[in-house]
Amino acid sequence: MSTQSLPPLSELIACHECDLLLHHPKPGPGEKACCPRCGYELVVHRTHMRSRSLALVITALILFVPANFLPIMSLNLLGQSSVDTVWSGVVGLYHSGMEGVAVVVLLCSMLVPLLKLLCQLLVLLCMPFRFWRPLGIRLYRIYHHLREWGMLEVYLFGIMVSIVKLADMAEVHLGIGIGCFIALMLTQIWLEVSMSPHQVWDALSDNDVEAAHARD
Repeated sequence: MSTQSLPPLSELIACHECDLLLHHPKPGPGEKACCPRCGYELVVHRTHMRSRSLALVITALILFVPANFLPIMSLNLLGQSSVDTVWSGVVGLYHSGMEGVAVVVLLCSMLVPLLKLLCQLLVLLCMPFRFWRPLGIRLYRIYHHLREWGMLEVYLFGIMVSIVKLADMAEVHLGIGIGCFIALMLTQIWLEVSMSPHQVWDALSDNDVEAAHARD
C-alpha cells in the first residue's frame, strides 16, 4: 500500500497486543470494539464515564485517610499490645534504621496512590473546559507514569501474610483500617476500569463534538 493512500493518523489505531493497524472505530454508548485478529479490546465507550469516574475518585479520596491512619490490626503478644496502621508501619521502619525501606513504602503505599487519585480528579474536572484541557493532558500523562509505582495490592498481600504468620504466635484482631484499605483498593480498580483511556483522550481533545461524545 502506498503512503498516499493511507488515511490520516488521527483515523488509525494500532492494537496494543498484535500491532494490527486499523481504522479508528467509533463505538456507540455501551459498546466496544475489539481487534479482529487477536480479540484485544481496542476502544470501549462507557456510558456516563465522567460522572461515574468522579463518584469513584471522590469515594477513593474519602477512603484514603481511614485506610492509612486507622488501625489495620491489633496484636497481643505475651501481655503486650500494639495497634498498627499503615502510617505507623512507615514510622516504625524509619526508626528501626531501615530508612530506605520506609521511604519506598511511603511512596508506593501512600504518596503515589494519593497523587494518582488527585491527577484523575483534576483530569475529570478539566474535561468540560477547553481552556483547561492542555493541563488535563499533562496530568493524565503524569498519571500513566505514576501507575507503575502504586502498589496497594502488594502492600495488602504483605499485610495478609503477616496476619497469617502472627496468628499462631499471638492474638490478632483486625481493625477497621483493613476494611477501608481493601475498599480503597477495589475502588481504585473499579476506577481504572470505568475511566476508559480512549474516552479520556477524546474528551481532552480540541474537538468539542468528540469531547461531548466521549464524556457521555
